[in-house]
Amino acid sequence: MLKREFYISRIRGFYDSDIVKILVGIRRCGKSVILKQIMDELREKNIDKEHIIYINFEFIEYEDLQDYKKLNKYIKEKVIDDNKYYIFLDEIQKVDKFEEVVNSLRASINNISIFITGSNSKLLSDELSTVLSGRYVLFNIYPLSYKEFIELTGKDSRAEESFWDFVKWGGLPNRTQFIDESNIKDYLHSVFDSIILRDVVERLGLKDTILFDLLLQYIVDTTGREFSAENVIKFLKSEGKKVSTETIYVYLDALCKALMIKKIYRYDIHGKALLKTLNKYYMTDLGIAQIKNNDFEINKSFALENIVYNELLIRGYEVYIGKIKDGKIDFIATKSGEKLYFQVAYLLGNTKTEEREFKVFNEINDNYPKYVLSLDKTDFSQNGIIHKNLIDWLIEE
Repeated sequence: MLKREFYISRIRGFYDSDIVKILVGIRRCGKSVILKQIMDELREKNIDKEHIIYINFEFIEYEDLQDYKKLNKYIKEKVIDDNKYYIFLDEIQKVDKFEEVVNSLRASINNISIFITGSNSKLLSDELSTVLSGRYVLFNIYPLSYKEFIELTGKDSRAEESFWDFVKWGGLPNRTQFIDESNIKDYLHSVFDSIILRDVVERLGLKDTILFDLLLQYIVDTTGREFSAENVIKFLKSEGKKVSTETIYVYLDALCKALMIKKIYRYDIHGKALLKTLNKYYMTDLGIAQIKNNDFEINKSFALENIVYNELLIRGYEVYIGKIKDGKIDFIATKSGEKLYFQVAYLLGNTKTEEREFKVFNEINDNYPKYVLSLDKTDFSQNGIIHKNLIDWLIEE
């Protein structure tokens, strides 16, 4: 089993804190494994099993505890001495009013440390923020990075076969158990269905799963391109679905809340303003994209953009599309006063492509690092702009 030290190292300092630890990520990205690895570390510190309380709300034996009052009573009855108790509540979004339970436990019992996970960004809702007001810390958990994928599978990180396997089938950890492509597809379809049925239809009460399917197919087919509701309406009309712009945005929001897709905003570099139009959507996991890909073949350029976007999120950056006067910068990444610019290309195979990817930085006059990432093995760095092999960038420390 891969120890996801990248995440655990961030959480470790909060183990004994009364601040609620929230792990949020798409279904099957590995949140439960991280909880179990934290519990293993606690046992290594000689915390006895009676002081580690784990409840997974996807297990039928805990179904009764989806009633928030029963859950509150159950946990309080387990706390019988003054030693620290560690409470792990896995997939807590299945419990209505879960935020009231968490706040009640936190406020009424001094010797507990609470960890919760969820697969729906309802965990980021106004109710949770209001109830826990400044008393929680959030950790976004993502599917495997390429570096983690290599560590888990033992594949050669620089082999094209390894890289394109990751690009095509994504980073959900359990999919690495399967070799045959039909088995991988079956597994990914099961994950997709569970997200739609549990995190969208059940949670949000939206019934038209065919519309979800078509809308996601459109997002997959247009990944990395500026989003236009008008174009979606035309596409859906061609598929026999007549819907309003409002409905489209309601369903898009549902897909975002289910963490299946992510919205990225444009930032006007010269005007220094965030723009609300012509944004883009990227897939949280490219394996899900593959099973919804209408063309069957990977669009390599846009897939590589998606890989870079996801990697920047994993590394803790806020990411935007950069708008300039005569074009765009693929990504602006910011974190703690740091700013990085990125252009992503499949190959800089000719002078025209090379010129296009580097020239775009001419409009930016600041001194923050600027990168061009591609699969070329030759270093094309020039005029202070850094060129890196994309795979090398993914596996670097």
